[in-house]
Amino acid sequence: MEMGRLADSYGGYRSRLVEVLRSNGIEDLAVLRAFGEVPRHLFVPEALRRRAYEDVALPIGHGQTISQPTTQAKYLQSLRLSGTERVLEVGTGSGYQAALLTKVASQVVSIERISALAGVARKALANSGFSSVTVLEGDGSLGWTPLAPYDAILVAAASPEVPEPLLRQLEDGGRMVAPVARGATQALRLFVRNGDDFAENELGEVQFVPLVGKYGYADSGKQGETKC
Repeated sequence: MEMGRLADSYGGYRSRLVEVLRSNGIEDLAVLRAFGEVPRHLFVPEALRRRAYEDVALPIGHGQTISQPTTQAKYLQSLRLSGTERVLEVGTGSGYQAALLTKVASQVVSIERISALAGVARKALANSGFSSVTVLEGDGSLGWTPLAPYDAILVAAASPEVPEPLLRQLEDGGRMVAPVARGATQALRLFVRNGDDFAENELGEVQFVPLVGKYGYADSGKQGETKC
C-alpha cells in the first residue's frame, strides 16, 4: 500500500521520538509503542513534515496546533488504558492523538468544534489507516451522551471550570484528564470517578487553546498553545 510505504520511510524518526519520550519520563510501554507506530507526519501540513518528529507543537491551521508529543504522551500515560476502554476525546485537532488512542483503547470517539479541522482530521485518519475513529462536529464541552459512559475522557482544550457534562459521562472508576484555568495559567488535572465523588490530582502547568462552548469560554479570545 502506498501510504504504508510512505509511513515506513519515517520509521527511524519515530524510533528516535520514542527515545526522547522515554528520556522525558514516559514509561508506559503501550504508549511508547503507539508513538512508534502512528505516522505523525501524516497529521501535519506537508510543508512541516520534515519537523513532524521533533518534540514540539506545530501549527495545523485555524489558529490551532498539533500538541508536543511529550505532552500527549503524559496525557495518555495518566489515563492508564489497558486496551479495552471506550474513550471520548474533546478537541480532535489534527486527529493525531485520536490515532494514538486507537493503539491503547478499544473505541475512540472524538469531538471537534471547527468543521474544517474535523474534515481534515477524518481524511488524515482514513489515509493513515485509522478510519475506525468516530469524529463528530459540535460543542465538546457537552460531551456525547449517546455513547456514554466512557472509561476515559481526554480534553485537549482548557476551560475556566471542569465541564460538568463530561464528569457525568465518565464511567465509575473512569479517569479524565483536562486542562483547567488557574489564574493566569492553566493546570492539567486528572479526575478519577468513585460513584458521585471525584478524586483530583494536578499533573503540572500547561498551555492549551480555550475550550469554546456552553461549559467553556463564550468565544476564542483567549489563546493558548496546543490542540491535538
